[in-house]
Amino acid sequence: MESLYERLAEDDEGRVCKAISDEACRESPGNFVRTLVANALSNVSDRIASAKTTLPWILGALGAPAWCLSLLVPIRESGSMLPQMFIGAAVRARAVRKGVWVAGGTVQAACLAAMAVVALSLEGLAAGLAILALLTLFSLARGACSVAYKDVLGKTIPKTRRGRLSGWISSFAGFATMATGGVLTLLPDSGGLGLYAGLLLVAAGLWLAAAGAYSRIVEYPGATEGGANGFTEAMARLSLLRDDALFRRFVVARALAMGSGLAAPFYVALARDELGSAALLLGIFIAVEGLAALVSSPIWGRWSDRSSRLVFSAACALAGVLSIVVAAWSWADLPMAAAQWFYPLAFFGLGVAHAGVRLGRKTYLVDMAEGNLRTDYVAVSNSVIGLLLLATGVVGAIAATFSVEATVALLGLAGLIGAVIGRNLREVSEG
Repeated sequence: MESLYERLAEDDEGRVCKAISDEACRESPGNFVRTLVANALSNVSDRIASAKTTLPWILGALGAPAWCLSLLVPIRESGSMLPQMFIGAAVRARAVRKGVWVAGGTVQAACLAAMAVVALSLEGLAAGLAILALLTLFSLARGACSVAYKDVLGKTIPKTRRGRLSGWISSFAGFATMATGGVLTLLPDSGGLGLYAGLLLVAAGLWLAAAGAYSRIVEYPGATEGGANGFTEAMARLSLLRDDALFRRFVVARALAMGSGLAAPFYVALARDELGSAALLLGIFIAVEGLAALVSSPIWGRWSDRSSRLVFSAACALAGVLSIVVAAWSWADLPMAAAQWFYPLAFFGLGVAHAGVRLGRKTYLVDMAEGNLRTDYVAVSNSVIGLLLLATGVVGAIAATFSVEATVALLGLAGLIGAVIGRNLREVSEG
């Protein structure tokens, strides 16, 4: 593990251990590799069972109502974020917090396996409601994992190696996702429900393997002050938005950057309208998204260790410009031959931008504070963003019924504003 750590973390010139204890420093090579394995497996699972691609295809095949499809992404994203102020209070009460991630991963595996059963046994409204219910539980478990992960990361991995780790996680997951998408493009359009159920079972197995790897992380007990649970304790954390100016600006910038993720289904919808062959497009866009993460994440990760705010800002700007260009392209109604290369290329660029947004804002958030304050930052920001994401998703769905292009353009404009705010955040990296 020492050798692999030195290669991946570029730590061959002496151990760098900023912002962690000496005993944690000694375990950092092994913890780096275990965290990498666990999160790469979970990321591959998330992309195979994506609420933006795979789950809509399954619900469509099962004949679920259209309104079920429109709720997939809002439930998946906001469901994992909204409760995090309350989850964060419970996590703070634990001196060792990796068990929260392991338990959450196990629950997510069970939910995906149950979705596979639904795909083979139910149809119509019943199937739609069952999958939405399971996705809600899945998202709540994911919220617990998110809070625990960032806190364990801050306790076990040196400050100047966290962005690098996140970059390798996304890169490995991107390679596996690209391969999965490539296989799907070779399958016939009528792959059948058995194929979709099989994808969900594979995703469930990956989450179980991820939980096993994460359980082997060596985590030393940390602070538990302020770990009381309950509504009052959780709501009190909202005062951070009022009292902490840097944190407040970060949350505003992150909210404006949501378009890098929300725009993806609209890109696919515009491409489908012009190119058709939805089953083929599923494989193409999954593969392109994986390729984008594969080639860009290590670069974003290394840059994040030097300046995570600049990574966030640059990625926001890229996503914003791309969305405005895509909207203009669609309005121009150019020939289909040009659209065949334009949309996959634009989706690749959006994948690169989204990877940068995620890596930049995650690294910035972890580096902003230590101990329980970091846990509070994660919980409050994710809960607020979850609420805004749900509201934005509903508004976006309504706006898209009038003009998909206008919706994409507005998301792009928000991203450009977020890039400006992100550029002016205070530097917190020390690489």
